[in-house]
Amino acid sequence: MEKLYDMKEEPEKVILVAVADGDEAKVNESLDELEELVSTAGAITVGRMTQNRERIHPGTYIGKGKIEELKMYIESMEATGIVCDDELSPAQLKNLEDELQTKVMDRTLVILDIFAGRALTKEGKIQVELAQLKYRSARLVGLRSSLSRLGGGIGTRGPGEKKLEIDRRLISDRIAALRREVEEMEKHRNLAREKRSKNSVPVIAIVGYTNAGKSTLLNELTDAGILAEDKLFATLDPTTRNYKLPLGQEILLTDTVGFIRKLPHHLIDAFRSTLEEAKYADIILHVVDSFNPQIDAQMDIVYDTLDHLGVKEKPIITFFNKQDKFEDGSHLFKDLKADHVVHGSVKTRVGLDKLVDTIENILKERSVYVEHVFSYNEAGKLQLIRKYGQLISEEYIAEGILVKANVPSEIYGQLGI
Repeated sequence: MEKLYDMKEEPEKVILVAVADGDEAKVNESLDELEELVSTAGAITVGRMTQNRERIHPGTYIGKGKIEELKMYIESMEATGIVCDDELSPAQLKNLEDELQTKVMDRTLVILDIFAGRALTKEGKIQVELAQLKYRSARLVGLRSSLSRLGGGIGTRGPGEKKLEIDRRLISDRIAALRREVEEMEKHRNLAREKRSKNSVPVIAIVGYTNAGKSTLLNELTDAGILAEDKLFATLDPTTRNYKLPLGQEILLTDTVGFIRKLPHHLIDAFRSTLEEAKYADIILHVVDSFNPQIDAQMDIVYDTLDHLGVKEKPIITFFNKQDKFEDGSHLFKDLKADHVVHGSVKTRVGLDKLVDTIENILKERSVYVEHVFSYNEAGKLQLIRKYGQLISEEYIAEGILVKANVPSEIYGQLGI
């Protein structure tokens, strides 16, 4: 197995660069997040530089005068590179590289690098490599010289790293091959969805901003054993687990990739089949880090991403997580886009019972109430109700089994009532 570059041997020291269009607070929030991304990728932020402009410079991202200032800043801070807070065009990357004579990176490259280090499954690795190659193929000239300066660091991680030095034709062939593999995986995923749909097992998709606590919630409810760390994109590969509700109904809980502002379109395209788990779910469970000062912006980004993926007309439960971090007690937040809101903490299990009750109530509202006596020869139908519905009571009488239950409409048709 190829040894990954050890960032500890020679940590990169970078300066974050952003263009502000007047909303300084928004830019600072974005740079705070970029600094966390850079740290997750293994580098150290040694400074920041922001330029107030009406729009990003089409050729060099920042203006000529600011470039000269940035040159001196890089030298004084002994930085080994810069990271721009927006995705750079091929021309911007090359021109900045020529002007600054240092390693030039952008937010997209950092996110792709983190994803490359997090992907564990074959599907995840293929999706990341596809996104990396699509990003890099248009930027070979700038990236080749930029990434060769240190011989490692951000942007050199993952399955796509060897592809940088081959020509565009080979990269194009590799992208085509990866696309075919992704299409095959999409077919398998669609077949699995169809099977789940026929089985009438409700699917709850857990969505949210990265590091909101989605994997921790799935672990707490199902003992899924997913890596759940206080890091951005600690988990990348989606996990689906069975869960039995208190009234006996079986559901599937699916953990999805965390969202983030300025999520690279290469990643959205490459991970579309994975992200679209939410599109085919019965209920959306939106996990929010209620202690994060950027809570409103993060919620907006999640909803914008869901809208981009075509997730519409689904019942939404918003779980305001991490309430235990407030020293003065819980803070009650609102989400006008959600059908139900629950406050609590996965860590302390506060609010989890209410969350499960809410899921059960939504499914109950979408079910058909049944009160029927099944003959003892129809005991198999009772098993259907136990698995896919909510069994309220069963009473054994002379005529058979008196059942009171809520069952999905798809199952109701199979009961022959």
